[in-house]
Amino acid sequence: MSISLTDKTKSPVLSNLATNIIGSEIIKLAADVNEKIKKGEKIYNLTIGDFNPKVFSIPSELKKAIISAYEDDQTNYPAADGMPELRQAISKLLKERGELEYAPEEIVIAGGARPVIYAIFLTLVDEGDTVVFPVPSWNNNHYAYLSHAKSVVIETTAKNKFMPTAGDLKPYISSATLIALCSPLNPTGTTFKKNDLEEICDLILNENNTRVVSGKKPLYLMYDQIYWALTHGETKHYNPVTLRPEMKNYTVFVDGISKSLAATGVRVGWAMGPKPIIDKMKSILTHIGAWAPKAEQIASANYLNDLNKFDEFLDDIKTKINDRLVAFYKGFQSLKADGLKVDVIAPEAAIYLTVQFALHGQQTAEGQVLKTTADITKYILDEAKVAFVPFYAFGTSPDSSWYRLSVGTCKLEDVDVIIENLRTALKKLK
Repeated sequence: MSISLTDKTKSPVLSNLATNIIGSEIIKLAADVNEKIKKGEKIYNLTIGDFNPKVFSIPSELKKAIISAYEDDQTNYPAADGMPELRQAISKLLKERGELEYAPEEIVIAGGARPVIYAIFLTLVDEGDTVVFPVPSWNNNHYAYLSHAKSVVIETTAKNKFMPTAGDLKPYISSATLIALCSPLNPTGTTFKKNDLEEICDLILNENNTRVVSGKKPLYLMYDQIYWALTHGETKHYNPVTLRPEMKNYTVFVDGISKSLAATGVRVGWAMGPKPIIDKMKSILTHIGAWAPKAEQIASANYLNDLNKFDEFLDDIKTKINDRLVAFYKGFQSLKADGLKVDVIAPEAAIYLTVQFALHGQQTAEGQVLKTTADITKYILDEAKVAFVPFYAFGTSPDSSWYRLSVGTCKLEDVDVIIENLRTALKKLK
């Protein structure tokens, strides 16, 4: 007799981990969007934290180098910690453009940022250890769950552009094993200011000075800077090790080409940090097999060796991204000036804009009250034909009125249409 995986009356046939893992809220929203598109509706999908390759293509030199590497039959296993030439190129990139000095042996390559993050958690966090992270943020809750850690979730506010402060972290610092931070931040597109990050670093260093005396396990910082090259205007990216060199002992970075080169599908990411940590991450990734393909690694090394080409591409893509972010920012300001219940935070970095729809309690023309954030999201999708991601998909309270707007798949000429669709829909509310 066979037992159905969904038969609640029988003994469970899945692990507790699989049974209790939470699905992605973004994927649930995407299902609603795709259903409307299948029915022929014109939907402006601003949910995707990705690039439309027809709008934002990878550098032509990188594309040619990938094809060349495959034609050269570079299709066997790569080195376990990444191809030496790529680690050398990354070391040069970090030093000359990122103000960071990491030797190739302090760098490990993986198939994008996700396996890097997972390996960091598995390397540093034991079952029952405490991981502290702010929300909104991307996927820290899931990685904490997968590593059997305790999560301490700090809900940030618009007042500080949703970036955590040392004061937010301080109450939980003594019990933490890992603090997970990201700047520029997904989903907000905002960044740490120098003084704020310095205060967080000093908090971690002071805590570790205490732990050295007691022999307690160190407090580590995972610093996700995957968007660091995509800063806009006067915004400057800061990292903990440049600000406080002593932080090099306690910081593991998450980085890669996925965002800076619009190369999300190329799957080349890396971590850099203390060599003993990187060595263990290499061992874990070896067993997972989460390597970036060898051809893509060789091609990325060839491309990154010419930093002038890298700079030229960044100038171009940043202009295109910033044009869209600024256009949406001005559009939301115009909606706000019309007295509509929206707000927006000025863009700083990445491909995201933080917007607010403060519509809880408003009533549609048909008399429906928008009681929940899910109601608001659905109304905007149905009435304005625009899809955004609510911040609760990134761990905030379910009644948050803030949303992520992503421009990676958006054409510049669509911005005015989207703003007018929103204006029409919002003016119908009472």
